This record gives sequence, structure tokens and C-alpha cells, in this order.
Amino acid sequence: MTAMPFAAPFPLYESRWNGQSAQALERQTAMLARIAEMQALQERAAQASLRSLPSFERRGQLLPRQRIALLLDAGQPWLPLSQLAGYGADTDDLDKSVPGGGALAGIGWISGVRCMVVANDSGINAGALGPMGGEKMLRAQEIALENKLPFVFLVESAGANLMRYRVEGFVKGGALFRNLARLSSAGIPIVTIQHGSGTAGGAYMPGLSDMVVMVKGRSRAFLAGPPLLKAATGEIATEEELGGAEMHCQLTGLGEYLAGDDRDAIGIARQVVAGLGWSGDTRADVDPAPPRYAADELLGLFSPDLRQPVDMREVIARLVDRSELLEFKPDYGAATLCTQARIHGRTVGFISNNGPIDVAGANKATHFIQWMCKLGQPLIYLQNTTGYMVGKDSEQAGMIKHGSKMIQAVTNASRLIPQITIQCGASFGAGNYGMCGRAYEPRFLFSWPSARTAVMGAEQAAQTMRTVAEGGMKRKGVEITDALRAQLDAQTRQITQNFERQADVFHTSGQMLDDGVIDPRDTRAVLAQCLAVCTDGDARQVRAMQFGLPRM
Repeated sequence: MTAMPFAAPFPLYESRWNGQSAQALERQTAMLARIAEMQALQERAAQASLRSLPSFERRGQLLPRQRIALLLDAGQPWLPLSQLAGYGADTDDLDKSVPGGGALAGIGWISGVRCMVVANDSGINAGALGPMGGEKMLRAQEIALENKLPFVFLVESAGANLMRYRVEGFVKGGALFRNLARLSSAGIPIVTIQHGSGTAGGAYMPGLSDMVVMVKGRSRAFLAGPPLLKAATGEIATEEELGGAEMHCQLTGLGEYLAGDDRDAIGIARQVVAGLGWSGDTRADVDPAPPRYAADELLGLFSPDLRQPVDMREVIARLVDRSELLEFKPDYGAATLCTQARIHGRTVGFISNNGPIDVAGANKATHFIQWMCKLGQPLIYLQNTTGYMVGKDSEQAGMIKHGSKMIQAVTNASRLIPQITIQCGASFGAGNYGMCGRAYEPRFLFSWPSARTAVMGAEQAAQTMRTVAEGGMKRKGVEITDALRAQLDAQTRQITQNFERQADVFHTSGQMLDDGVIDPRDTRAVLAQCLAVCTDGDARQVRAMQFGLPRM
């Protein structure tokens, strides 16, 4: 879908933010430090994989990141996903934690077709999936299914990490195979390059794919390797006899194409994707109508102390075409911001927060969501809220029922239009829900380094528990001595530290509660890519089948 060249302009937004003020520059310095920390964490996985380069070169193989680089069309955008997945889950020592979960994932172009690309990061622990690696793959499959993206899988894995075996991981891991069957049945092509081993459950990866490219002398796919086979049955066989590339391409038919090496396999996969006959929005990655205000100014809008207010119009004005926006009900429910604007020519709706969501704000947002659904326009949520308004006046005005209407609208809008969420600042309490948080299944959800997510603020949580504890002691007639007060102080510090640690965006991203942490300056480009994915997916007509494509 291309932009309408003669679309009438929306009103021009006149910024009141001085991006060169002392306050803005101080905030910019803090944000740049967070971005540097994010980039260092992302680079940690790449460096860990790179240490395996000598071993790969001796085997005549390419590292996973080299494979992806060759697979993708040069000069076309690449949207990496879940780069911090598993951060802090593999070890409690955050200085030694390697993000990524043992997998790479992203959306990019192959032979002129936008695809979901997933690869085992076999340079790290031979591609064994980390604690969150399975969740990362599941998320990639969900995005591919919802947006009708061909699924290209670069397989080379030692399987699950048996040193960290959990039975629930084994049981839930079956969803990886189920989703491949769902993708195939939905008419979405699955193309797999078997770069290395696929053992036990991993053998079902090529088995459930539509097209499989195998590499001579490197690909392996068997339900039981030689050691397990000998232990289980006493039979002795070589890896090639059990599941080598030539055996599968010549005898079982598990492989369609036999490649000489990694480069040859990638070339064949590109030809297979070219043969799909699928096309999409292939416009060059050139910004057709950039905002009037510099993206660098996004760095100075948010204070590390999220209690400092931000006018989210200033954020939107630095994201949308020509900084033009049409605000909906500007004088009603003013703390909730609803506006229409364009990104790369596509008209979208924005919902954001200049404070808690009150009764009027909830009703305004509900009306706007339904209006966007009627127009068929995507919705973008920019989260920056402490939640729904509390207090006697708010409760008596019906905050619960009006907030519930908004949650109803958010929930059911996803059946009608794409919804995309960017967590910019605070995402607290039910505000996370009403602003289309992870549980409400937006098509995409990305975070800024400034984002924080929690059921409530750390100080509020600690003070709430202290008030409850002190109230209980008073009811029981217990005197609050200096010793008890010291215990309460220690409890307060513990609760505060626990909330602060878990609210941090690097922790929440490590738990797969977003699709990645992004530099705020990249937000417009990320949104443009996501909107193009949604537009192409919604317009694409696939040929669904009663069953997935069976291997012959």
C-alpha cells in the first residue's frame, strides 16, 4: 500500500520544547548513557558468538550473523527482535549474562520479499537454547502468523541446554513444532536451511518445514544420535547413516536441496523465496516527509525521574510526517492525548498520556479507539502513565466502569486494526493494560531505555506494605519499638530494591515483555517498518490448507 500523494495536511504542531535548554541537555546525557548500556548488552551476544569464529572457519562454516547478512537483501531495512531476551535469566551475575536466549530473530527482505528470519546462535553453546530462547522463537512465529510473513529458519542447534533442564520447558517447547504446523496450514511458507545438527525434537524443525535446504557433510537430522542409539538399542551407526544431508536428500526426502556449503545453501534459499511469487511494500528506505523537529530532541524529553511531566505531543511531533497532527477532543480529558497523524504517508491514531487516566480520559480514549476501528486506521500507543486515577472523587465518578470500557475497547480493537505499543516512560498499574501492554497482544511492542513497568511505583509499594504492617501491629496492641522500626525500615528497602530491579526496562525486555529496546531516535523508522508489515500482511491473500504441507 503506497502513500496517498495528495492527502490533505493535518494542523502543524508548534513545539514549545527547547531541545538546547540545560534541562534538556541534562536529560539527553542520561538517555545517551542508557542507550550506551543497551548497545553494550546487545553487542555482548555478538562478541560471545564471534569467539567461535576460528572453529567455524576450520569447518568451512559461517557464523549465524554472517549467514543472516548474506541471506538478506543489501540496503534494505532489518528490524531485529528480542535482542535482550534472557538477560539475567542465564545467570544471576548480570555482568556475565549473555542476552539473546541462544537465538537471533528479525524481519528483513529476502529476494524482494519481507520475511521473518530466525537463526540458532550456534556460536554460543553450540546453539543450545537458553531459558528464554524458546519464548523468543515462539514470539517470532506468532508475529509471522499474524502478519503473514514467510518464515525462514536457519537451524544449527545442540537442542535444549540440559544443564538447565526444566520439565516445563520440555512440555511447553512442543508449541514450537505446533506453530510450524499452524504456519504451514495457514498458507505461510516455511523455508529451513539445516546448517548443522537437529537432534531429537530438533529433527522436527525440518520435518515440519515446507522446503528444506541441507548442507553436504554438515547437516544432521535424527531422532537419536549414535551415542543414544547405542545406549538404547545397542545398534552402532554413523551420523551420516542416521541423518546426514545426502541420506535425507537421496533416501528419505526430508531435504529438497543439497548444498555444497553455507554460502551455497543461502543462495538456494534466496532462490526458493524468490520463487514464492510474493511481493510487498518495497519502497526504498527513504523518509518521504520527515518531521520538522529533530529526532535527537527525543533524547532530552524524559527525565530519569519519571515523576517529571512530559508533554507527549512533543514526542509525537518528532515522529510524524511534517510534525502535523489532528488532536481529538483536545479540551476534554486533557491528560489523555488522542490524535491522528501520518507516518510515511499512512494515517494512524496515537493514544498517549500526560498524566493519570481519569474518567474523562478513559471515555475519550474509548471513543477514539472505536473511531479508528471504524476508519480502519492503525493505533499507536505511547505509554507514559502512572495508571488510572484513584481517590474518592474518581471512584464515585465511576472510574472502574469507565476504565473497564477502555480496556474492552483495547482488547477487541485488535480483531479489527493493527495496534502497536511503544513504552516511553512509566507503565504502571492498570495503565499498562489500558494502554495495550503485552497481555493485550499488540502486533508489536517496543520500549525506550527510559521505560519502567510495574504494578505500582517502588516507593508506593514499599510504603503500602509498611502501612499495612504498622496497622496490623497496632490492632494487635504491639508497641512499635526501635527494633521493630528498624525491621520495617529493612523491609521497606528490600521491597523498594525488588521493585526497582524488576521495573527496569533491561529486566523486562530480558523476560520477553517487549519485542526489544530501541533508541528513541529510531522510533519513526521502527514504526514505519511495523506499519508496512501490518499493511502487507492484512492485504495478502494466502492459500490456507486444512493441514500443513506434508513431507513426501
